[in-house]
Amino acid sequence: MHKIVFYGLSTCGWCRKTKRFFDAAGLDYELVYVDHLEGAERQAVMTEVARWNPRRSFPTVVVDDTIVVIGFQESRLREVLNL
Repeated sequence: MHKIVFYGLSTCGWCRKTKRFFDAAGLDYELVYVDHLEGAERQAVMTEVARWNPRRSFPTVVVDDTIVVIGFQESRLREVLNL
């Protein structure tokens, strides 16, 4: 079982594809819609996203606090998650 943190935007098509991929695979994940956050909470999350992805683009997926996958890359996600 992997720890998956998925940073996305509710309006992003690639984020929707990533969510559908995780759901179809039956994976547990933490989804953080950055555009639903405000103020200090949003700033803290954006700082965390920038730590993993300096361009701060979405989706940004962090697996097991060690591996980052930027954008919807199904083959890379399958590889990282052993699917």
